[in-house]
Amino acid sequence: MPDHILETRNLTKEFKGFTAVNDLNLQVERGSIHALIGPNGAGKTTVFNLLTKFLQPSRGTIQYNGIDITREKPADIALRGVIRSFQISAVFPGLTPRENIRLALQRRTGGSFRFWRSERTLLALHDQADQLLAAVGLTAYADTVTGEMAYGRKRALEIATTLALEPELMLLDEPTQGMGAEDVAQITELIRQAAADRTILMVEHNLNVVSTLAQRITVLQRGTLLAEGSYDEVSRNPQVLEAYMGSTHA
Repeated sequence: MPDHILETRNLTKEFKGFTAVNDLNLQVERGSIHALIGPNGAGKTTVFNLLTKFLQPSRGTIQYNGIDITREKPADIALRGVIRSFQISAVFPGLTPRENIRLALQRRTGGSFRFWRSERTLLALHDQADQLLAAVGLTAYADTVTGEMAYGRKRALEIATTLALEPELMLLDEPTQGMGAEDVAQITELIRQAAADRTILMVEHNLNVVSTLAQRITVLQRGTLLAEGSYDEVSRNPQVLEAYMGSTHA
């Protein structure tokens, strides 16, 4: 397998004359935590939408495990093991955490749409769901209605449902957005644990989280790669400092 699990070459996205992503050459090393940062409007979410095929590029290519996936559909990308979380928590608020995870486990086992089967068939997934709940510290909330849980716990549940799909590459879109310090610390540790046997590419505004987790950082500005390297390297880069002048967050 290639050393880089994900690679883009001259990736470009234009919207009626506006270039949101411009000739991006990105390489994500297998088994790493790679952060994508930049000021608001830098093109970070557009890059995620291109990688997961919610948008088609205007030019350029995307390779995953050495295979060109540029024109594949979002469902095909997910089946390859590229699973994404979103800025807004994407769990079912009317279900319990255990039920949310069981749905993800059903998707993985190919039983998602067998509605005629008895609910008893889901009991086989019960232990797996509880193991994932324990991994993210939600055992005590297994039967709570998800919509009644605190925001940080919903984000932890989203990580658990993402893990239930057994991703090879996790794309995390601002996983600590809107959290207090205690929740940020919890989610940071969960991301570290999740990275033990998979690759993570994350968009994150909290530079403390980035400096704690990421082995490599790519900085975007106006859709263009501004700098790349370790946290120490990019934080000392004069162009990066200028891009963030007057801001306390990336």
